[in-house]
Amino acid sequence: MKRDRHAGQRRHCLSWKAGSSSQCLLSLTLQHHGKFEIILVADKPGLGRATDLPIKKVAFDEPNISIARNLGIKEAAGEIIAFIDDDSIAEPTWLYRLTAPFTDPTVIAATGWTRDRDGFRWQSRGARMTAAGFPVELNIPADRTTLLSPKNGHPVNLHGTNCAFRARNLREIGGFDPIFAYHLDESDVAMRLAVNWPSSLTAVVPDAQVIHARAAADYRDQSSIPTDLTATGRSAALFSRRHSGPDPNDKIVKRTRRKLIRHMLSGQLDPTRVNGIINTLKAGLRSGHAVGLPDPPAAIQIDLTEFLPMPSKARDHRVFSGWHWQAKQLRANAAKVVGHGALATVILLTPGFMPHRLRLTKGGWFEQTGGLWGVSEADDKATRPWQQNERLQRERSLSEIRRNRSNMSNV
Repeated sequence: MKRDRHAGQRRHCLSWKAGSSSQCLLSLTLQHHGKFEIILVADKPGLGRATDLPIKKVAFDEPNISIARNLGIKEAAGEIIAFIDDDSIAEPTWLYRLTAPFTDPTVIAATGWTRDRDGFRWQSRGARMTAAGFPVELNIPADRTTLLSPKNGHPVNLHGTNCAFRARNLREIGGFDPIFAYHLDESDVAMRLAVNWPSSLTAVVPDAQVIHARAAADYRDQSSIPTDLTATGRSAALFSRRHSGPDPNDKIVKRTRRKLIRHMLSGQLDPTRVNGIINTLKAGLRSGHAVGLPDPPAAIQIDLTEFLPMPSKARDHRVFSGWHWQAKQLRANAAKVVGHGALATVILLTPGFMPHRLRLTKGGWFEQTGGLWGVSEADDKATRPWQQNERLQRERSLSEIRRNRSNMSNV
């Protein structure tokens, strides 16, 4: 593909596996990126949420995330293909930062850092994947992009809702393997890329951030507590077989039981449900060991479609902050600047220790709420004696780093 007129950028494709959240799509329309297209893979209701946007749409209504992603790959016309899930919110700088490392021709994949549903706690910050299907966390510097090659056959793990690939490499290995309908699908891709290009690099980009809400589904409830782990167990067994790893059964059962007990102790899970959930995991493991193991998928052959770019806007970012009782005026200010095509963040403090939360409102601005002494960043101490002006200045500064396009050179 031709280079874009924006220095250092190429045309990029964004495949969105959609189903339930229009907020994800809204966040994609706010991206600071010169030229990219969106491929929306969704059921009919999901496709109906994007009637006024110039995006490619693919109808799909099966419980198999790998097939959904491959459908997106077939429609992508860019050199880089990024992925995000429907229950995630992308920061405005996300796509630019995630794809920036691909100017290095040895980089074939990238992954960012992913925050949990509150918008502040970390869900994923970089790991390597073992042949048994278990991540080993990496000590990645938070202030710069790190380029890593596979080590002892262990590639950098890729978080499915926050990752990107060089299109030709992804297509050459056949994209995602349909045997992984859910869980370890992106890790299997990382393993196969490492086998085919053992000297290639994967970029870990801390500033390329999304918020992953882990919405309710057939296999988890509204609080993200698992209800059925059959698919997880099946994928775990298939993964270890595919990559000649040790049997994961004992380890995954023990790890899962510990997680469920933590949920139980926090009052989120009825103690009588623990064994039943574990039994679904064991059933999935048995299924994954018993089923035939097909060869990895063949290369994806496509006739490139026309590139369908999203409208590009150079958006300024404004922050409005104060006490929660000033919310009406601050929100009105945010709505006004959003109406003029800018980005906005509203920060509302309450007296107290309430942990901070971040959301993207239907009005199109980011809104952060929490206590004056509440924790937002992972290393915050609840006992720190913040003054209002000091706390607001700190939170304003952090929101500028995440959403102001002038900070995008820091990759």
